Amino acid sequence: MRHASAPEADGPQPVAGAWDLVTVPVRQGLEAVDILRRGAAPAVGPVVHDGTCDTLGFLVPPGTAAAWDVPGSACTRTSGRGLRLPELPELPEPAGDAPRPAGWLLPPGDADPVTDPAVLREALGEAARLIEAADGCH
Repeated sequence: MRHASAPEADGPQPVAGAWDLVTVPVRQGLEAVDILRRGAAPAVGPVVHDGTCDTLGFLVPPGTAAAWDVPGSACTRTSGRGLRLPELPELPEPAGDAPRPAGWLLPPGDADPVTDPAVLREALGEAARLIEAADGCH
């Protein structure tokens, strides 16, 4: 997994404005990121990972949570509060069993402002089918 380093002072600005967050298990999320980046028109917005790298979070337009129904995922509403994600500083690797801090897989500025929920829904479905097929080949 690629961990993004902190941008330069004059680099990309934090994600501002309202957005919702779709969270998925990391394996399905990584497959979906690959699918979205390989498309004819790559269209994936910023993606965050949790500190334990168990889940990935895709930033999607506000209001997505009201109609989100993809099994195995969750969509958290921001209620239009205009939440602001801070840029994540470059952090040292944790020592021993210390948990890894959350960070960007795809930071703002390296990606589209948000991921289109319809495109994400298709990519997550394709990712789930690929994982099921791969697990069935053992």
